[in-house]
Amino acid sequence: MSTGSGADSAPAPTALDSTPAAKSSMFSSLKIRNYRLFASVAVVSNTGTWMARITQDWLVLSLTGSSAAVGITTAMQFLPMLLFGLYGGVIADRFAKRKLLFCTQGAMSISGLFLAALTLSGNVQVWHVYLAAFFTGLVTVVDNPTRQSFVSEMVGPDQVRNAVSLNSANFQSARLIGPAVASGLTAAVGPGWAFLANGLSFLAPLTGLMLMRTRELHPTPRKPRGKGQLKEGLNYVSKHPELIWPIVLVGFVGTFGFNFPIWLSAFADDIFHGGVGMYGLFNTLMAIGSLAGALLAARRGTSRLRLLAGAAIAFGVLQIVAAFAPELWMFVALIVPIGILGLTVNVTANSSVQMATDPEMRGRVMSLFMMVFTGGTPLGGPLFGWLADAYGVRVSMAAGGVICAVAAVGVGLMLARAANLRLKVDLRRGQQHVQFVPREQLATAA
Repeated sequence: MSTGSGADSAPAPTALDSTPAAKSSMFSSLKIRNYRLFASVAVVSNTGTWMARITQDWLVLSLTGSSAAVGITTAMQFLPMLLFGLYGGVIADRFAKRKLLFCTQGAMSISGLFLAALTLSGNVQVWHVYLAAFFTGLVTVVDNPTRQSFVSEMVGPDQVRNAVSLNSANFQSARLIGPAVASGLTAAVGPGWAFLANGLSFLAPLTGLMLMRTRELHPTPRKPRGKGQLKEGLNYVSKHPELIWPIVLVGFVGTFGFNFPIWLSAFADDIFHGGVGMYGLFNTLMAIGSLAGALLAARRGTSRLRLLAGAAIAFGVLQIVAAFAPELWMFVALIVPIGILGLTVNVTANSSVQMATDPEMRGRVMSLFMMVFTGGTPLGGPLFGWLADAYGVRVSMAAGGVICAVAAVGVGLMLARAANLRLKVDLRRGQQHVQFVPREQLATAA
């Protein structure tokens, strides 16, 4: 969430940096009052968001009986990011981010209350859910880059990595609570109350924004209105391989690997026949892994891009293994490490891109990051929903894992090339068998 002045620009991380990563205090950014306030109220709204997500997916599945319909719902929520995502970054760079967040958080509250009213009155239809999802997606176009770039305005450049990781930990902590509460409410009194809780939960961040001490922020100079700002952001990214390749990788992972609403609901319903309670359990376990991944990322002082590539490869491989798990206990055991690796990919890419970007460009770069990461969902959601309906959820999930793993290998090689590194294989006993070394070192050894 945020930015700093131009003088606060951080050096770009070296691709596949081989130096040991420094460790920092896991909760160091919470020493800053504005960020501590922001993080505490975000727990409430994030819990409401997860309640709505779980309830929305299960409501659509119960109304239609179709995994493809769940995929369409997800697609409707993320389609605006694909279509208009870059413009959200231009808006985030042009206006005061705190004021923008007042508008976006208020609009999301209205969306939640709208869906609650329809559901509680018994008049909800699938197209209502699609409409609410699309409206939320439109608001997210502006909200996402604004929140992402507002982080550094609250904490300053020295704490960006830690704050980005804690943001993810915050979101995943709410994911532990939201699915459990939503599942209980849905089973006991129906889905409308979960939607109502989501709509009301946005009162917390609105209150937190009002209570912030504006004099303690690190505001970025706002970009004046002018032509070519969108093109300027794209040109900036195109000249920095340390930005291009992490963004490309999260695009593949977001489009082909993060279709868990489809996969987990289908596994709970079709494979293990556990109903909404099991679906809530799967999401809770995924959240435990994601929370662990976020907290581990918060301890790292740097965001090494070789970690990004390695985590993405392992994420894809474990996804393939989980897809063909024959027993429930085995599938459950794999959900947690998949959550750890997925969050590691997301946080490492996010923080490395933010730290490698000049502050005055951060809104536009982060809008591209979020557009690529979530904008592929309108393509991946229906595709993998159709695969699940036509060939089974196991084939659908395995296909996503294969694509993620192959993409991660390719991006890792491109990052190594950009850093002038070569892959060295040494099969001698006692030696590190596989490592990246500078090309000059490899030539000397030869």
